[in-house]
Amino acid sequence: MLSKEHIEGQLHTKWAARNIVYKDVTDSTNNDAQKLGEEGAPHGSLVVADKQCAGRGSRGRSWETPSGSNIAMSLLIRPDAPPEKISMLTLIMGLSVAEGIEGAIIEARDSNFDNRTDVDIKRQLLSEVRFFPQIKWPNDVVISGKKICGILTELHMKPDNTINDVVIGVGINVNMEEFPDSIKEIAGSILSTTGIRIDRSSVVAHCMKCFEDNYEKYNKSFDMSGLKAQYERRLINIDKEVRVLDPNGEYEAVARGITNEGALIVTTKDGERHEVNGGEVTVRGLYSYV
Repeated sequence: MLSKEHIEGQLHTKWAARNIVYKDVTDSTNNDAQKLGEEGAPHGSLVVADKQCAGRGSRGRSWETPSGSNIAMSLLIRPDAPPEKISMLTLIMGLSVAEGIEGAIIEARDSNFDNRTDVDIKRQLLSEVRFFPQIKWPNDVVISGKKICGILTELHMKPDNTINDVVIGVGINVNMEEFPDSIKEIAGSILSTTGIRIDRSSVVAHCMKCFEDNYEKYNKSFDMSGLKAQYERRLINIDKEVRVLDPNGEYEAVARGITNEGALIVTTKDGERHEVNGGEVTVRGLYSYV
């Protein structure tokens, strides 16, 4: 069940999602959050919709959310960080969603165990690789090689060139079972990859708690230094061959981790080290999406 009351009943945050606007249907939760920002809504306000008709993905792609199965949400924050440090918030949300989904999966899986179940068996089942959400740099959340989440961050400036707010839009495929032909080779959902049907409100609450914790680490230095180990633990391509799709020319390399600024570190066969930044550059697995 997805509702304002159900999310609030599961929240364990100080400020993230403490002001929730819930909609059965909307065009874009990012648009809704931007409007809230213009109206002076507080830091941490969250817009959640059951159905999104005209959501935006990266590089101008659309991201629609059918009713009853997925999550469309946008978090409004008012950061103290300078504008050039804002792009890292996309990575932080990707990390937080991966961690939050894992928490929600474990909670749902744990609730299905009989109390008499042997603790060691339970632990083994919960540690299965297929239940471990990973990150395809910079912010795609992946389970079992399938993309289950997209993130779009939008920065809104004031006339005096200072930050008014940042809106981080998140689309999560939760209980979706069928996918359009155009994306079914890449896309999946929590249900389709783990076999677990999960409470969407629980996913929202877990993700917001993880984001709040991670954001406060980021806020100490305005970079990824305090989150680097957490992020790299989930980086699906770390120490694997990747193809870097750079407009100036594609090349193959091995992913080594991220910098404190969130760039992907890669090394080529001739030993050269490169730092790959987001934007127009895409990184894929050597033979597939991941």
